[in-house]
Amino acid sequence: MNDAQPSPGGATRREFIAAAAATFSAATIGAPSGATVAHAAEPPVRRGAPRLKPALAAYGFRQFFPWSRGTRQVVADPARELSIASFIDFCADLGCDAELTAYFFDPAVTDAELAVLRRRAHLRGITVSGTAVGNRFTRAPGAELDGEIAAVKQWIDRTALLGAGHMRVFAGPAGDGLDDAAARRACIVALEECCAHAATRGVMLGLENHGGIVADPAGLLAVVEGVRSEWLGISLDTGNFHSSDPYADLARCAPHAVNVQYKVAIRRTAPGSTDRGSAEKVSTEPADPARIVRILRDAGYQGTVALEYEEAEDPYAAVPRHLAALRDAIARG
Repeated sequence: MNDAQPSPGGATRREFIAAAAATFSAATIGAPSGATVAHAAEPPVRRGAPRLKPALAAYGFRQFFPWSRGTRQVVADPARELSIASFIDFCADLGCDAELTAYFFDPAVTDAELAVLRRRAHLRGITVSGTAVGNRFTRAPGAELDGEIAAVKQWIDRTALLGAGHMRVFAGPAGDGLDDAAARRACIVALEECCAHAATRGVMLGLENHGGIVADPAGLLAVVEGVRSEWLGISLDTGNFHSSDPYADLARCAPHAVNVQYKVAIRRTAPGSTDRGSAEKVSTEPADPARIVRILRDAGYQGTVALEYEEAEDPYAAVPRHLAALRDAIARG
């Protein structure tokens, strides 16, 4: 639907978005009493015991793909270059599922080519656990936000074609004339529109704790709990909370997790620090996979735990070792 096309209620798309933003209740962000209250999303209800399944995120091998965010990139060693198909094979050889990041696809990829990739994964005995896109929903209504929403919807369709049940999305920072509260409202409205589309494709959207307005648990939960859709949860990145106690942050958000990105390092701020974004105040330490697994099990999590490698060591050498450690932590419980 473009801006000039009427919605089912007769308003144009842009009028619909503006009206939704105006009437959205900020119950989770301090709305005054008497405001219209949107029903907050609840954590998903799961039956049975916790169940964690390892996967590998393509982002850990970002320098080896010939495409990156729609642009050709030079791979320093052609013998180590990866295609999406060969990454699927690499995951199968490691015995884990594959998370495919949209950045590394040829921007002209066709539906038929996506179907071939799905077939390849099936024949190798693995699945595409999910996809990941980069987007910014913290924009005022207009052409730029419309483009972000359209791109996310396109990748929801592609995710379904790949046979995956999850797609990671971002929120973004405040800006473009929006303060944090207005940026949060804009993000919620955009997410609700995308969730309505995702529901028709059977794809869960997971909002990642990736800086900006979702840098801390309070900001992340304010958005997730403000979206009126059962098709949104958290794509919980274990390395993205930079606080004095990242593990406590993870535990607070884990009940809403519909996907987990496992990082091999965590980053802490000094106790009592209120500055989460200042790199010089953040220290790095190895992640404790057993502790992270316990947090997920305590939350009753059932789903993918995708190793997303971002450290300096060669991923071809480091990833098999870290994947084995993650797998061992899951097995030990």
